[in-house]
Amino acid sequence: MTDAPKSDLQDLTDIIVAFRDERDWKQFHRLKDLVQSVGIEASELMELTQWKSEAELEEMLDSDPDFRHRIGEEAADVLLYLLLVCDKAGLDLAEVTRLKMQTNAGKYPADKARGNARKYTEL
Repeated sequence: MTDAPKSDLQDLTDIIVAFRDERDWKQFHRLKDLVQSVGIEASELMELTQWKSEAELEEMLDSDPDFRHRIGEEAADVLLYLLLVCDKAGLDLAEVTRLKMQTNAGKYPADKARGNARKYTEL
Protein backbone atom coordinates (compact mmCIF):
# COMPACT_ATOMS: atom_id res chain seq x y z
CA MET A 1 0.00 0.00 0.00
CA THR A 2 1.36 3.41 -0.93
CA ASP A 3 0.77 6.58 0.98
CA ALA A 4 -0.96 9.43 -0.78
CA PRO A 5 1.39 12.31 -1.57
CA LYS A 6 1.45 15.08 0.99
CA SER A 7 -0.25 18.33 0.16
CA ASP A 8 1.68 21.58 0.31
CA LEU A 9 -0.40 22.43 3.38
CA GLN A 10 0.65 19.20 5.07
CA ASP A 11 4.29 19.94 4.25
CA LEU A 12 3.88 23.38 5.85
CA THR A 13 2.18 21.83 8.87
CA ASP A 14 5.07 19.41 9.28
CA ILE A 15 7.57 22.31 9.20
CA ILE A 16 5.54 24.30 11.75
CA VAL A 17 5.09 21.30 14.06
CA ALA A 18 8.82 20.49 13.90
CA PHE A 19 9.63 24.13 14.74
CA ARG A 20 7.17 24.03 17.64
CA ASP A 21 8.42 20.70 18.94
CA GLU A 22 12.08 21.75 18.82
CA ARG A 23 11.13 24.52 21.27
CA ASP A 24 8.83 22.39 23.46
CA TRP A 25 5.90 24.72 22.78
CA LYS A 26 3.22 22.07 22.22
CA GLN A 27 2.35 22.38 25.90
CA PHE A 28 1.11 25.92 25.21
CA HIS A 29 -0.86 25.05 22.09
CA ARG A 30 -4.29 24.34 23.48
CA LEU A 31 -7.08 24.51 20.91
CA LYS A 32 -8.62 27.60 22.51
CA ASP A 33 -5.33 29.46 22.45
CA LEU A 34 -4.59 28.49 18.85
CA VAL A 35 -8.05 29.62 17.71
CA GLN A 36 -7.61 32.91 19.54
CA SER A 37 -4.19 33.33 17.93
CA VAL A 38 -5.79 33.06 14.47
CA GLY A 39 -8.05 35.98 15.38
CA ILE A 40 -5.24 38.00 16.92
CA GLU A 41 -3.04 37.59 13.86
CA ALA A 42 -5.97 38.36 11.54
CA SER A 43 -6.50 41.56 13.53
CA GLU A 44 -2.86 42.50 13.02
CA LEU A 45 -3.35 41.95 9.28
CA MET A 46 -6.46 44.13 9.36
CA GLU A 47 -4.61 46.83 11.27
CA LEU A 48 -2.25 47.30 8.32
CA THR A 49 -5.18 48.51 6.21
CA GLN A 50 -7.04 50.47 8.86
CA TRP A 51 -7.81 54.10 8.00
CA LYS A 52 -6.49 53.75 4.45
CA SER A 53 -8.56 54.12 1.31
CA GLU A 54 -8.59 51.43 -1.34
CA ALA A 55 -6.56 53.75 -3.59
CA GLU A 56 -3.95 54.24 -0.86
CA LEU A 57 -3.67 50.51 -0.32
CA GLU A 58 -3.27 49.81 -4.04
CA GLU A 59 -0.54 52.46 -4.23
CA MET A 60 1.22 50.97 -1.20
CA LEU A 61 1.09 47.48 -2.68
CA ASP A 62 2.58 48.79 -5.92
CA SER A 63 5.28 51.03 -4.46
CA ASP A 64 6.11 50.02 -0.89
CA PRO A 65 8.02 46.73 -0.58
CA ASP A 66 8.00 47.03 3.21
CA PHE A 67 4.20 47.21 3.24
CA ARG A 68 3.97 44.13 1.01
CA HIS A 69 6.41 42.35 3.31
CA ARG A 70 4.37 43.21 6.41
CA ILE A 71 1.16 42.01 4.71
CA GLY A 72 2.94 38.76 3.89
CA GLU A 73 4.26 38.36 7.43
CA GLU A 74 0.83 38.79 8.99
CA ALA A 75 -0.86 36.58 6.39
CA ALA A 76 1.73 33.88 7.12
CA ASP A 77 1.03 34.18 10.85
CA VAL A 78 -2.70 33.65 10.21
CA LEU A 79 -1.98 30.56 8.10
CA LEU A 80 0.54 29.23 10.61
CA TYR A 81 -1.96 29.29 13.46
CA LEU A 82 -4.77 28.01 11.25
CA LEU A 83 -2.65 25.00 10.31
CA LEU A 84 -1.88 24.38 13.98
CA VAL A 85 -5.62 24.55 14.77
CA CYS A 86 -6.31 21.93 12.11
CA ASP A 87 -3.40 19.78 13.28
CA LYS A 88 -4.71 19.90 16.85
CA ALA A 89 -8.24 19.05 15.67
CA GLY A 90 -7.06 16.25 13.39
CA LEU A 91 -8.28 18.01 10.25
CA ASP A 92 -6.77 18.17 6.79
CA LEU A 93 -7.26 21.83 5.89
CA ALA A 94 -7.04 21.17 2.16
CA GLU A 95 -9.75 18.49 2.37
CA VAL A 96 -12.12 20.46 4.61
CA THR A 97 -11.68 23.45 2.30
CA ARG A 98 -12.62 21.33 -0.72
CA LEU A 99 -15.71 20.09 1.11
CA LYS A 100 -16.63 23.65 2.16
CA MET A 101 -16.36 24.81 -1.45
CA GLN A 102 -18.76 22.05 -2.49
CA THR A 103 -21.18 23.24 0.19
CA ASN A 104 -20.75 26.85 -0.94
CA ALA A 105 -21.41 25.89 -4.56
CA GLY A 106 -24.79 24.53 -3.45
CA LYS A 107 -25.59 27.59 -1.36
CA TYR A 108 -24.39 30.11 -3.96
CA PRO A 109 -25.25 28.85 -7.46
CA ALA A 110 -23.38 31.00 -9.98
CA ASP A 111 -26.52 31.95 -11.87
CA LYS A 112 -28.07 33.42 -8.70
CA ALA A 113 -25.00 34.75 -6.88
CA ARG A 114 -23.05 36.31 -9.75
CA GLY A 115 -22.35 40.00 -9.20
CA ASN A 116 -23.96 40.43 -5.80
CA ALA A 117 -22.92 40.01 -2.18
CA ARG A 118 -26.19 38.76 -0.73
CA LYS A 119 -26.18 35.90 1.72
CA TYR A 120 -27.39 32.56 0.35
CA THR A 121 -30.62 32.85 2.34
CA GLU A 122 -31.45 35.98 0.32
CA LEU A 123 -30.79 34.55 -3.15
